[in-house]
This record gives sequence, C-alpha cells and structure tokens, in this order.
Amino acid sequence: MPLLRTIVLPALGAIAVLTAAGRVIRILGGDDPREDHAVRALQDVFGHRPGDDGAPGPDDPRGPREPLDPLDPVTAPLSWYSGVPQTIGNAAVWCGVVWLLTRDRRSAIAPAAVLALETACFIASAALVGRPRPARVWRPEQPHATSSFPSGHTAAAFALHGTLADLLDHHGIRGGRFFGPLLRYGIPGAIAFSRVYRGQHHISDTIAGAMLGRLSVAVVQRALVAS
Repeated sequence: MPLLRTIVLPALGAIAVLTAAGRVIRILGGDDPREDHAVRALQDVFGHRPGDDGAPGPDDPRGPREPLDPLDPVTAPLSWYSGVPQTIGNAAVWCGVVWLLTRDRRSAIAPAAVLALETACFIASAALVGRPRPARVWRPEQPHATSSFPSGHTAAAFALHGTLADLLDHHGIRGGRFFGPLLRYGIPGAIAFSRVYRGQHHISDTIAGAMLGRLSVAVVQRALVAS
C-alpha cells in the first residue's frame, strides 16, 4: 500500500524516535538542563529576569532593571508569526498561491499535507514525552499546554517553509536559488531562536522540532511533489 509505505510508516518511526529521544534527554538533563543556563544568561544580559513579565521577584537582590533589548522587537513578531492560527492561515494561502502558479493539484496540497503530517507527529510525541517548559526564565507570552518537546512551532516552520522551497525548485520558479535557503533555514532558524529566547522552549526542543520539520518535508516531497 503506497500510503502506508510512504507516509504512515515514516510518521510512526518519527514518533518513536522523538519519544525515545525526549525521554532520554529528560533522564540525562532533568527538567532544568544545562542548556537553559545559557538562555538565562543571554536574557539577563538584556535585562530580563524570571517571571511572566520579566520583573524581578520579591527576593531578587539585584532589584529592578529596565531592559534594553534589541532582540525583543525582532523575536516577538517571529514568535507570533509561528503561532498556530497564523501557520494554518499561511498554509491555506500558500495552497492557493501554488495552485495559481502551477495548476498542479499535488503540489497545491503539499503545504497543507506537510503541516498535517508534522502536527500529527508532534502531538503524539509531545504527549508521550511530557517535558515541562523551561524553568526560571523570562517568558513574555504564556506557553501552550502541550509538552515542551519537541517544539511544534519550530517543526511547523521548517515543514511549511521547507516545502515551499522544494516547490520552487521542482517547478523552476524564478528566485528559487535566493529564496530556497531563506525558506529552508533562514526563517525557520530565526523562529527557533525566538522560541528559545522568549522562554518557550529548551534548545533541544527546537533541534528536535527542526528534525521533525525536515523529515516531514522529505516525506511529502517523495509522496507528492517528486512523484
């Protein structure tokens, strides 16, 4: 069965690998791993303290400090852009754009297909891992109720934008040489950084999310775009 071989089995394999990796990472690093220390140090450089609004706690001996943060105005829109409603809307828009440009039905459904595949793998693996969000970090936005591992925002960004880059290459659309790397790595990488910097994820969450996103791209590329 082509569907079983090309989509279902890779998805089950991804869930199994992510679940095993997430549980091992939790065992080895605990729920306050060393990777978070670097994030807290970077946040502190720009004046941010633990707490939802970045304010110091009542026992913080350093007292209040006004943040002077050039990264906040950049990471805030990136984090917003990668949100669930925005990503779903982006996929729907790009399905329409691809159809108008190519008149190829398989290519037109690729953005929605890759997002559906990535989401299914993310939800299943996150539920099985159950990793808490980073502790004692500045977190200006409330996180989703899902597990921290893997990063769904990062996975969706790599999946959707990577598929768009593949479509540029497959159909020989002008600008692919410039926009391809930007779509595959530039925009998703910036989103991954924004999620870590804003206290939403451990660094390893975004690495796992990037791997899931790239795997989803490869599966959809083989099943829809390249066939």
